[in-house]
Amino acid sequence: MTEHPTTGRRTTEHHLSTYGGPDEIRAATVLPATRTPVTLRTADGLALVGELAVPADREPVATLVTLHPLPTHGGFMDSHVIRKASYRLPALAGVAVLRFNTRGTSSPQGTSEGAFDEAVGERFDVAAAIEYAEFHEQPHLPDRWLLGWSFGTDLALMHGLDRSVTGAILLSPPLRYSTDEHLDAWAASGKPVVALVPELDDYLRPAEARQRFARVPQAEVIGVDGARHLWVGEPAVRRVLDEVVRRVAPEAYPLPTRVPPAPAAPAAPPVG
Repeated sequence: MTEHPTTGRRTTEHHLSTYGGPDEIRAATVLPATRTPVTLRTADGLALVGELAVPADREPVATLVTLHPLPTHGGFMDSHVIRKASYRLPALAGVAVLRFNTRGTSSPQGTSEGAFDEAVGERFDVAAAIEYAEFHEQPHLPDRWLLGWSFGTDLALMHGLDRSVTGAILLSPPLRYSTDEHLDAWAASGKPVVALVPELDDYLRPAEARQRFARVPQAEVIGVDGARHLWVGEPAVRRVLDEVVRRVAPEAYPLPTRVPPAPAAPAAPPVG
C-alpha cells in the first residue's frame, strides 16, 4: 500500500504473484483501489472516523454509503461484509464505498467522537455521511445508495431518506429501532428498498419480513436460504455482494469469483 505524501490517499497495490496467478477470491483478498482516510463532521460537532475507497483506474459508476451493525455488540466500519465490499467492489464493479464508525464506535481505523445514542443522535452521523458523499469532488460520487447491516438498516430507514439518496439495501434488518412510520415514509418516497433476509436470522426471518415490509409497495424482500444474521462464510458474502451489485452496478453482475488478471504492461518502445 502506498500513500501520497500530500493528499494522504492510499493506493492498494495488488500483485497476482501474491496469489500464484488468477486465483479464487478469498476472505482476505484485497483488490486495487484508492483508499483515503476521511473525517466526517456532524452538525452537533463530532468528528467521525471513516474511509473512502474508489476505483483506482476509472470514475465510480455508483456509491455505497455503508452503515455498520450495532456497536454495543461489536459492530463497526470493519465488520466483515462492509470491509469486503470496500476491498472488492471498487475493482470488480467500479463502485465507491464510504464506510465510517458511528459516534462512540472504535475500530482498527480509530475511534469516532461521542457516545452511542440508541439510534437517536446517530441521525447526525448518517446526515454527515450522506452530505460528504453528495458533495465530494475528484472523483464525483454518483448514484448514492445506503447499504445498512443490522443496526445500520435501522439507521438507513430512520435517518437516510434524503433527496440525494437513490435507495437503500438492507442486510439482516431487525426493525428494532425503526417503526412503521419510517417504512411509510420510504413507501411514499417511491425510492427502491431491497432487504436481504437470512433464512436463519436471529431477529427477523423472511416470512415476517415480507409482512412488515408489505407497507412499502416497492420493497423487494429476498430470503436467503441457509444464511444467518452475520453472513458468515464466503458463499454468504458473495451472495450479498452479488445482490448489491445487481442493483447498483448491474453491468458488473455477477461478480467474478477469481482475482482479475493484472493489466498488461505497455510494450517497450523500439530501440533505435
